[in-house]
Amino acid sequence: MATGVGGGRGRPRTGAAMRVGLACPYSWDFPGGVQVHVRDLTEVLLSRGHEVSVLAPTDGLQPLPAYVVPAGRSVPVPYNGAVAHVAFGPPSALRTRRWLRTGCFDVLHVHEPAAPSVSLLALWAAEGPVVATFHAAATRSPAMRSAHRVLEPALRKLDARIAVSAAARDTLVSAHGGSPVLIPNGVRVDRFAAATRRGRWSSPAGTVSFLGRLNEPRKGLAVLLAAWPGVCSARPGTRLLVAGRGDIGDACRDLPAHVRPSVSFLGELGEADKAALLASTDLYVAPQTGGESFGIVLLEAMAAGAPVLASDLPAFRAVLDGGRLGALTPAGDPGALTRDILALLSDAQRRETLRAAGAAAVRRYDWDVVAGEVLGVYERVRAATGRLP
Repeated sequence: MATGVGGGRGRPRTGAAMRVGLACPYSWDFPGGVQVHVRDLTEVLLSRGHEVSVLAPTDGLQPLPAYVVPAGRSVPVPYNGAVAHVAFGPPSALRTRRWLRTGCFDVLHVHEPAAPSVSLLALWAAEGPVVATFHAAATRSPAMRSAHRVLEPALRKLDARIAVSAAARDTLVSAHGGSPVLIPNGVRVDRFAAATRRGRWSSPAGTVSFLGRLNEPRKGLAVLLAAWPGVCSARPGTRLLVAGRGDIGDACRDLPAHVRPSVSFLGELGEADKAALLASTDLYVAPQTGGESFGIVLLEAMAAGAPVLASDLPAFRAVLDGGRLGALTPAGDPGALTRDILALLSDAQRRETLRAAGAAAVRRYDWDVVAGEVLGVYERVRAATGRLP
C-alpha cells in the first residue's frame, strides 16, 4: 500500500515515480475546498506510485492520514469573506524547514502561498522546483497591493503557477502578475456517480438540498431559508435537506415555525453520506452570494446526478457553461430563488436535461484527468530546472 514520504533521503526512485511535497495552508481539521483539493490530489498521486507528503496545520480534532505531517495548531483569521484557520510563526517555520529537509522532494507544490500560513513558510525555505496553485478569487484591494510588495520576492521563486479557475487566475494576475496555467479543481466522479438514492430523504413533492458552512454568510443559506416559505406554500410537502458545519439555532432563527418541519439539518456529512444526499435530491441549490472562485460542490452534485440551480456568479456560470449544465438564479434574491426552485421542481423534463448534461460534462473534471495535467506541470518544471533523474 502506498504511503506518504517519511524521512528517506536517498531512498531509490522507481521508474518515473516522484517525491512530492504538498503544503496546505489551512487546518486539516476544518474541511474546505483547498483541503479537499489537496487530499484528493494526494490520493491520486499515491495511487499512481508517487511518494507524497502533506504539510498542514492540525488541531487534534480528528485522526490524520499517514501522509499528513502536522505543522502546528491553527489560529482563525478573517479572509475573503470567510474564516481561515492558518499556522504561522517560529514553531511552524521550524516544522516546515524540517519537513523540507527530510522530505528531499523532487517537486514542492504549495497551495495558496499568499495566505499567511505554512505554504508561504515553505516557499520562503524552498530550494528545489516549486509549483503553486492559487484557489481564491477576491476583489483587488489596498491590502492586496500591500501584500504584493511583501510576497513578490517569494513568488519569484515559483517555477510554475496554476489557477483553478478564470476568476482565480484574474485575481492572481491582478495582484501579482505572471502567466498561470488553468487547471481546474477535480472530483472523484465515479465515487459520486455510484451513490444510491436513500428513501428516507425523498418526498413525493420533491427534495431540495444544500451543502455548506451554515454560518458563513457568503454560502447563502440565509437566502435559501428566506426563499423557503414561498416554496412550501406553493408545494406543500417539499423537503429541504441542509448539510454542513455550524450552529443550527443561529442558521434557522428567522425561519417561520410553520415551515421548520420541512427543513432537516443533517450536520457535517462524511464523503459517502454526502454523495448519497446528492443522489437523493431532486434539485441541488447553491445560493452563494459571492467570493467563489470555482464551485467544487457543483461538480459533486453533477457527478451524483443531481440537477443544479446556482447563483449567477462568474465562477458558477463558468462551471455550468453559462446555464447549459445547470440553471442560474440572481445572487442574493430570495424572491427569484423561490420562483426558480418552483419552476424546476415543476418541470421534470428540464431537470432531466440538466442532469444528463451535467453528468456527461463533469467527466472533464475527474481527478484522473486533472491529476494528469498537474503531473505534466511537475515534469515541465523538473526538466526546466535540470532536476529530471
